[in-house]
Amino acid sequence: MELLTTPADRFDNLPDWPYASQRVDVGHGAHMAFVDEGPRDAAPVLLLHGEPTWSYLYRHMIPVLLEAGHRVVAPDLIGFGRSDKPADRADHSFAAHVEWMTTFVAEALDLTDITLFCQDWGGLIGLRVVGEQPDRFARLVIGNSGLPTGDQEMPEAFMRWQHFSQTVESFPVSPMIQGATNRELTPAELAAYDAPFPSEAFKEGPRIMPSLVPTSPDNPASAANRKAWEVLMAFERPVLTTFSDNDPITGGGDRVFHKLVPGTKGQDHTTVAGGHFLQEDAGPELAAIINGFVDATG
Repeated sequence: MELLTTPADRFDNLPDWPYASQRVDVGHGAHMAFVDEGPRDAAPVLLLHGEPTWSYLYRHMIPVLLEAGHRVVAPDLIGFGRSDKPADRADHSFAAHVEWMTTFVAEALDLTDITLFCQDWGGLIGLRVVGEQPDRFARLVIGNSGLPTGDQEMPEAFMRWQHFSQTVESFPVSPMIQGATNRELTPAELAAYDAPFPSEAFKEGPRIMPSLVPTSPDNPASAANRKAWEVLMAFERPVLTTFSDNDPITGGGDRVFHKLVPGTKGQDHTTVAGGHFLQEDAGPELAAIINGFVDATG
């Protein structure tokens, strides 16, 4: 597998991002970059981003979580951020991303007693990791995400996005993020989202990810996602949803978790004001919700 690594100087002088990046081998020669802040003996809060973002998405949440005394771990998915980027689109698969993240969580860092916050592909991948390693997770916080199996009809907004992503000539990373965020990002923030991708050759991950989402029952990931749902439907540890009020792709998806996952019962589920990238619109509020959830369920 041919891997590309974004030059380090692309990440110089990022606004509101003072955190040192580390890297670990997660298999097949791929190195995953991550931020690991706070006391090592504290229970970790694992922040999983989606597509086409990277851990920079959590810059407004990390300080609030650290102030509460948590250890905060925020990796970049393979193909994103500072992580290695497979040059061949075919090297990206749902199964590969789950394998890379499972290796990161269970072997490279050996995380336990995890509070997971996941959004977008962070949920698709993260909830599969929960399905395979449920005992490592103390609680889950799910925002604007899901775990589709292809057995349900997908929103028209997603189908349009999927088609666009596979046909657009130049993949516009920062405009996509701005288009799914309510607040206006600064030029420096937009540049930070473009930083991982010096050219189109580095964008094979963002390009392929929408096509990997199961939209039919026979998708290669459908069976494994159904198996993960079996674990989630027996998951009795606390589960909180924090969806936004302005996301045409995942709107209403929180009700699926409320119906099927026993750990959601009796929790103070929250709807926040924001677009798809609710970390940009309500980051400090989300972090405070996580802090309160940990305190209430600890």
